[in-house]
Order: sequence, then structure tokens, then C-alpha cells
Amino acid sequence: MTTTTTDRALGEFLRARRAALRPQDVGMASHGVRRVAGLRREEVAVLADVNVDYYARLEQGRERHPSPQVLHALARALRLRPDAHAHLHRLAGSPPAERPATDLVEPALRRLLDGFPAFPAFVVNAALDILAANDCALALHAPFAPADNLARMVFLDPAGRRFYADWAATSRATAGHLREASGIAPDDPRLRDLVRTLTTHSPDFARLWTTHDVLAKTRDAKHLHHPVAGPLTLTYQSFDVRAAPGQQLIVYQPAGPDATRALAALGSRTTA
Repeated sequence: MTTTTTDRALGEFLRARRAALRPQDVGMASHGVRRVAGLRREEVAVLADVNVDYYARLEQGRERHPSPQVLHALARALRLRPDAHAHLHRLAGSPPAERPATDLVEPALRRLLDGFPAFPAFVVNAALDILAANDCALALHAPFAPADNLARMVFLDPAGRRFYADWAATSRATAGHLREASGIAPDDPRLRDLVRTLTTHSPDFARLWTTHDVLAKTRDAKHLHHPVAGPLTLTYQSFDVRAAPGQQLIVYQPAGPDATRALAALGSRTTA
């Protein structure tokens, strides 16, 4: 049987992760003289509850199709973190299971939001719930009561049609984002409940929903009218939060000197 580069990569990864662990790291007693660093093959096999010969074939590239169950067991035995666990699946040609979405915003991400004092920055989930926001984002969205969900704010809050200068474009983009999200997570109860509410209470959303237009939130320009700051043209970038599946960090920036001055005035009110 010919050993391919992919087979060697899987074996090399397993050997490297085995070498990085000591018996005491996994709660095992150490017996005898160890000629190489890390765990022995038989120790990994015991921890993963797999046959020693089978595990040896994996490291040697002679076993090509470990099952997802075996990969999970090896990841547990080798104390792999989530990213390394997913990498193991990819090396074995087995797509890793999707990590569950979460609405918990980590403290480090909250600190990052506050690191943009001059720019609105906030975190949303797939349903466009605003999970966390810095002071500038709170001031920007102050016309809404509450500023809780971007889709609800666009379609159901009367302030939306005044706030979004090009409401038609914003509404199409918002419905398109929710359509994309529903394709990724069709069983998400929060997303289904939101779509049901919007369809029931907003004829505009109901019409847009039937078009099945799909639009991912990446970057674009926003034309806004704030009751305090006045007209604002902002650009935004959205970033997937790798540590929290389903979350996106969105950062707005002024598109010109007028918007820069207006944002600065808005920011000064939050610190006054």
C-alpha cells in the first residue's frame, strides 16, 4: 500500500501530539525507562480505547479512514484543543462537527470593543441580536428603543425608516442576511422565531422573504440620519469570531471628514 502525503501528515500530527504529552499530564503512572519524549503508542491506545496495532497503523500511514468516533477518542486522549481537534478531522478527510453557536461574548472580545472608542463596534449573532456594544455604538443606536436586534430595528421600529437613509437597500440586505443564516442553521429556534415575528408584523419583510435573496454581511456603506449627529455615511467591516461560532464583530468607520466630525461629536456626548 502506497503512503501518500496526506497519510504521512496524519501520522506526523499524531506522533507530534503524543510526544508533547507526559504520563502525568493524562493521569497515568510512568513505568520503565523512556527512550523518547511523551507517551508511548500503547498508552495513547489505552486512553482512546483503540487497538494498539490499529493506532500504530494510523501513525505509520497504513490506516487511511479512521471513523469520526475514533478521531473523537484520539482527540480526547491527546488532550487536543478545539482547533487542533478540527485539524485532526481534516487530516483524516473527515469534516469536523460544527461547534455549537453561542451568545456568550468573551471578556477579551468586550475589551476589544472598547479599544475602538472613536468608532461604533458591536457583536451580533446569526439572528442579528446585538450581544455587546461599545459606548459609541450605543450612542449611534440611541434612537431605537431598545437597540436589541438589527432586523427588528429595521422592520418593526418606527425609528428605522428615519435612521436608515436608504431604508429600501437596508431592508433588502437585512432580509438577505437572515435568509443566508437560515440556510446555515435551519433549526436555530431563535432565528425561526424572529423570522416568524417579522413575517407576521412586517409586510415588507414578508415580501422580501419570498424572494429568497441571499446576502452575507461582509462590508458595505451605511447612509444614516442620526437625530443628534445628523447625516452620517459610514463604512463597515464584519469579522467572524472564531472563538464563538455564529458571532460577528462589526466595526463602523466614517467615510469622510463630515462623518468623522459627526462621530466625534457623538462620542463626546457619551463621555460628557
